[in-house]
Amino acid sequence: MRKKVLIITYYWPPSGGAGVQRWLKFVKYLRNYKWEPIIFTPENPEFPEYDNSLQKDIPENISVLKTPVWEPYSAYKKFIGQEKEKKISAGFLSEDTKPKLSESISVWIRGNFFIPDARKFWIKPSVKFLGNYLEKNPIDVIVSTGPPHSMHLIAMNLKKKLNIPWLADFRDPWTNIDFYKDLKLTRFADKFHHKLERSVFQNADKVVVISDGMAEDFKKIFDRDYEVITNGFDPEDVNPNEKLSLDKKFSIAHIGSLVKTRNPIVLWKVLGSLIKSEAGFKDDLEIKLVGKVDISVSQSIEHFELNKFINKINYLKHDEVIKVQKRSQILLLLINNTPNAKMILTGKFFEYLAAKRPIICIGPCDGDAAKILKQTNSGLISDFNDVNKLKNNILEYYNLFKNKKLVSESTGIEKFSRKELSKKLAELLESV
Repeated sequence: MRKKVLIITYYWPPSGGAGVQRWLKFVKYLRNYKWEPIIFTPENPEFPEYDNSLQKDIPENISVLKTPVWEPYSAYKKFIGQEKEKKISAGFLSEDTKPKLSESISVWIRGNFFIPDARKFWIKPSVKFLGNYLEKNPIDVIVSTGPPHSMHLIAMNLKKKLNIPWLADFRDPWTNIDFYKDLKLTRFADKFHHKLERSVFQNADKVVVISDGMAEDFKKIFDRDYEVITNGFDPEDVNPNEKLSLDKKFSIAHIGSLVKTRNPIVLWKVLGSLIKSEAGFKDDLEIKLVGKVDISVSQSIEHFELNKFINKINYLKHDEVIKVQKRSQILLLLINNTPNAKMILTGKFFEYLAAKRPIICIGPCDGDAAKILKQTNSGLISDFNDVNKLKNNILEYYNLFKNKKLVSESTGIEKFSRKELSKKLAELLESV
C-alpha cells in the first residue's frame, strides 16, 4: 500500500522551461519507493513556454487536481503595450533596447502589491478547495514547491487548518534571489516578504533546498535544519543507444535564458581575442545560444564582433535540447554574477553532466557548482573576471578538438540521477 503525497506546484506539463523539471521527475519515480503522488496545479496558468514532449514523463493514472487561477498578466500586458499572445519573461530578462516607463511602474506595482507574487489570488480559493478535498481523501504529506512562493502559503494554511505534515521545497531563494533588489520594494513590502519567508521556514516540518550554499544562506534568515536534494538528470532522457555525431565546428553551447546578470563579458572578450590571434579559430568557432537572450548580451556580442559566430535558437523542446547538448563540443555553464553566486546550482548543470561533454564554467571557484565540477572531473572553471584562466581553458579544449581528442572524462555522476534523488526524497517523506 502506497502512502499519498499531495504536491502543490504552479508548473506542470504542458509547461516548458526549467521550473517544471524537478517535480515532474520526482513524480515519475516516486511510485518506485511506495509513494503515490497527487498533483495540484492551476487550470489556466501563464507559462513561459509550452512543451508537450514532457507529457511522456507523467505516470499513468496519476491524479491531477486543477482549479482556475486569476493572474494580473492581461492587465500588465495591456498596460505596457505588449501583445496578448507574447509570453512574460522571467528574471527581468528584456529583449528590448530601452525598457518603457510603464514597465518600470509595473515592476513597482508587482513588488509592492502582489506579495509574495502574482499568484497570491490563488491562495484563498486553493485552501478552500483542497480543504474540502482532503476531508474526503486523506493524504500523508503535503509538498509545496516554489517559486512562485504562493505555493508555500497554500500549504502553510492547510498545515495549520488540518495539521498534515508539510515539506516545503525551494528551487530558488525568496528574499535572496538575484533580482529581489530590482523589485523596487518599499520598506513595508520588504518587511512583509521577509515575514512570510520566515513564517514558511518556521512552520514547515521539513525545508528542502537545492544546494549546500542555499542551506547555509537560509540558516542566516531562520536557524533550523535544511535538507539538501540537488537537481539532477534523468537517465531515460539520455538514450545510450542513440548515436549522435558531434558538431564539426568547435561549438560552445549555452542552454537556457541569458539574463543580464549571466552576461559573460569576459567570454566575449576572450573569444574576440582568440579569433584574431589563434590560427584557424575563427573558421572553427560556433556559439550556440538556446533560449531567450537579454539585450545586454546581444550588445556585448556585437561589441566584440561575434555576431557571425552566433547560432541563436529561441526555444527547443526538452528532448531536442538533450540532443543539442550531446552534439556540442563544449557546454557553457554560466553562474549569475550576483551576491548569491556561490549557492547557484542550475538544473541544466546536471543535464550537462549526463550529456558527457566537457564543460566550461564561469563563476566563483569556491562555489557549489565548482565543487561538483571538480568532484566529477567534468570540466574547467574560471572566475568572473579571470581572462587568462578562461583563455587557457578554452585553448586547452580547442587543442584537444583539433587533435580529435576532446572527450569528457567525468566520473561519479550517478548520484545525481533523478531515480537516486527520488529515493532520497522518499526517505525524507517517510521521516516527516
